[in-house]
Amino acid sequence: MSRFPTHTVELIVPMFAAGSVYTSSAVGEFTGPIAISDMMQGFFARYPDVFWLAENFRCDNDRVTFDFGLQATAADTGEHLQRQGIEHIEFDRYGLISNLEVNADNS
Repeated sequence: MSRFPTHTVELIVPMFAAGSVYTSSAVGEFTGPIAISDMMQGFFARYPDVFWLAENFRCDNDRVTFDFGLQATAADTGEHLQRQGIEHIEFDRYGLISNLEVNADNS
């Protein structure tokens, strides 16, 4: 059994609408499920032990907002990453993610 969690991007990507946009203050902007998938796979490869704590969920119509904390270690350098921030997720009329915005403090 692996010490680190398995990040199965293939299960996450179908939740994104065809024209979805993922914007992060830390990693940039990605449009469409393929670009979002590529970014996620690269992130999980670099930080295989990443751990999020999400709390203080707020819902407003088709938008969910929550606070998060993130901890990870870079596989190639051993550098520790720790961030806090706010994430906003908007859904289309079919319940798919149309816009995901991550505002991290980048510390």
